[in-house]
Amino acid sequence: MKQFLVASLLVISALAAHAEERLRLATTTSTSDSGLLAAINPAFEQRVGVKVDVIAVGSGKALTLGRNGDVDVLLTHDPAAEEAFLSEDAGVDRRAVMENDFVIVGPPSDPAGVAEATSAVDAIARIAKAGAWYVSRGDKSGTHVKEQALFKAAAVAADGKWYLSAGQGMGPVLQIADQKPAYTLADRGTWLALRGKLGLKLLYAGDPILANPYHVMSVNPARHPNTNVKLAKAYADFLTGADGQRLIGAFKVDGEMLFRPTAGH
Repeated sequence: MKQFLVASLLVISALAAHAEERLRLATTTSTSDSGLLAAINPAFEQRVGVKVDVIAVGSGKALTLGRNGDVDVLLTHDPAAEEAFLSEDAGVDRRAVMENDFVIVGPPSDPAGVAEATSAVDAIARIAKAGAWYVSRGDKSGTHVKEQALFKAAAVAADGKWYLSAGQGMGPVLQIADQKPAYTLADRGTWLALRGKLGLKLLYAGDPILANPYHVMSVNPARHPNTNVKLAKAYADFLTGADGQRLIGAFKVDGEMLFRPTAGH
């Protein structure tokens, strides 16, 4: 009887350990605020029998979590920072997953005339010239990095009373911009997911410079031996595989696709 009890306890312990196995994912607020992860992660969790712990922050903070070995896998949208991450041997196995684009939204009255802009850089220049309210994420996210590049190209200083740095994710920034009202740069996915709750209007889009690609990367186990390599690879395989790509493409709001699958492109 004693041997039976011991064996039973060992089996229960093993099952509990398996049930508690978790994958730590650092990602951008856009994948969370848009509702994408809530739509696709359950399929992975059910297939593999694990729980995905999502840490939704800006891409910069997500990469820092990766550098520190605090997560297993990353889904980000800051190509230059991702390449630097790889060059430091902090990450491995970077793969294209999907893309959307950035858009400039603002008050329907459009006091800066952004809707008439000839380019994204021109749109930023118009906002600055008009001294119209602008809300920045200010969080070193992929969106913030893109914004900084646009401001630099427009030779505009990101300061002054008209420029507000929120230090927040995309969802809260859109809400702040709506309350001012103000202009802001947003990823199309989060904008489409939240636009029904906002009075803001999409005023400019379509410039190739506003392309917004997303990649998945695993944290380098050579740097952080506690990284769950097996689950990180399984998640990357899922996102870039047929089922994951199908789920990403099928995720829509009001009939509009939020992210275009790009694995293998």
